[in-house]
Amino acid sequence: MDLQLKDKIVIVTGGAKGIGEGIVRQLANEGAIPVIIGRKEADNLKLVNEISSEGKQAFQLVAELTDPLIAAQTIQTIINTFGRIDGLVNNAGVNDGVSLENGNYQDFVASLHKNVIHYYLMAHHALPYLKKSKGSIVNIGSKVAETGQGGTSAYAASNGARNALTREWAVELLPYSIRVNAVIVAECYTPLYQTWISSLPEPEKKLKDITAKIPFEQRMTTTEEIANTVVFLLSPRSSHTTGQLVYVDGGYVHLDRSISS
Repeated sequence: MDLQLKDKIVIVTGGAKGIGEGIVRQLANEGAIPVIIGRKEADNLKLVNEISSEGKQAFQLVAELTDPLIAAQTIQTIINTFGRIDGLVNNAGVNDGVSLENGNYQDFVASLHKNVIHYYLMAHHALPYLKKSKGSIVNIGSKVAETGQGGTSAYAASNGARNALTREWAVELLPYSIRVNAVIVAECYTPLYQTWISSLPEPEKKLKDITAKIPFEQRMTTTEEIANTVVFLLSPRSSHTTGQLVYVDGGYVHLDRSISS
């Protein structure tokens, strides 16, 4: 199926690694021009160069999105370069363990900046251009908003906000034919996830315990599986889908755990 994304300019925050990298690669495969927004130029350029070596296109910008002034500057740079924006994927964030018991005001607010405030700012500053293109927004979210996790109040609050903003923006942007959806991730095997697993006393056992609780095929979701859904939601092929929270999680959140025990 042709997703009709050829030469479309799509921003992917946190696009150099993990889920973001998967999304960038799939966009490039569809002929789009993904714009990677990331903190480290070396990581950004590594992926851009790999995509370019395959005869596809990608672009990168270094940005620290926790700085509220940077979003506007980033959007302006993209407009100066390409003259248009067709899609936005809000993906950057980190599960940083700011808890209720051991956290504090400063760390809580800092985590909101890392995980949700830049979602708003990127969408706000991209909006004039998305209106012109009748573009699409996809927010990446986490199961933590629904299931909780323990010890991660700020990240949970941010993901609850991501879900709420997805529905709110879908309503607000109806008059402009801008669709807004979210893809919700549960257990996805990324480099960051691997680092966490490797830090545990019995990593192989822990990973086996986790995958045993994933109903569909008792395995982790891949970044490619997340990316495939994101790219479809960005595309005109999902032209009447908006305001949806799509769980790409092998049934982790909603199916009865007893079926995989």
